[in-house]
Parts: sequence; C-alpha cells; structure tokens
Amino acid sequence: MKTRSAIVYSVLRLLVFLVPLGIMMLFPIFRDMYWIALIFATLIGISLSIIFLRRPLNDVSQGLAERRAARTATHAKTAAEQDADIENAANDAARGVADPATDAAAPAPSEHGAPTQSVPDAGAPGQTVPDRRHPAKSDRA
Repeated sequence: MKTRSAIVYSVLRLLVFLVPLGIMMLFPIFRDMYWIALIFATLIGISLSIIFLRRPLNDVSQGLAERRAARTATHAKTAAEQDADIENAANDAARGVADPATDAAAPAPSEHGAPTQSVPDAGAPGQTVPDRRHPAKSDRA
C-alpha cells in the first residue's frame, strides 16, 4: 500500500468533516447545541466523501489488496499454523504414527494377498493384521 495515498485519503476525509463543522459553528444555534452540528457535519462529510473521494478510496483499497495478495503469494505460514504443525507432529510421535512425508513405503501384503494395517493396541508392538476392508481377489470368488 502506498503510504501517500492513505495519508491523502485520511486528510481529505478529515477536511470533509471539519470544514462543514467549522462553518456550522459560526451560527449561534449550533454553538448552543453543538451535538446537532456534529451530526450534520458527519452526514455532510459522509455524503461528500462518497461523491468526491472515490478515487483516493480506490487507491487505498487497491494498495491494501496488493499488499494482501503479496502476503498470501509467499505462502508463508502464520505463527498459529506453525504451532499447529508442531503440535500435530508431537501428537503423531506420541501415538507412534509415522510421518507420511518420510514414510513412503507401502504396507506389505499378508499371506492372503490383502494389504495389512498396523494396529497399535493389538498385542505386540508392530504386529500387523489383515485389512478386511479390502479382501484379496481370491476371497471375492
């Protein structure tokens, strides 16, 4: 985002509010009831900024959009995402689950030809049992 465009837009928005407020404060009625002058100055400022300050607003909005796009284009992880990755790795290590990025070997088939899966609570560590969700071709006949 260009700092100059943000400063120009902010100064113009302040002027669009303060000039009508200053003019209204010249009248005696608005000196006694200043809150009415504030309400009218706000309404006038909003109206004038919608009509006349569209280009500076677009410049500021475009700068913000470019800045956000540049931030997401780098694919940098936020601190929360990094923390979640570390926590997930620690949980996987505590449960004995292998990291899929480092464990590229497929499970060996059992004597029936069905793939096996590791069951952590099934007796001895590393014991495998046949995966009954995908029966071997010989079981289907």
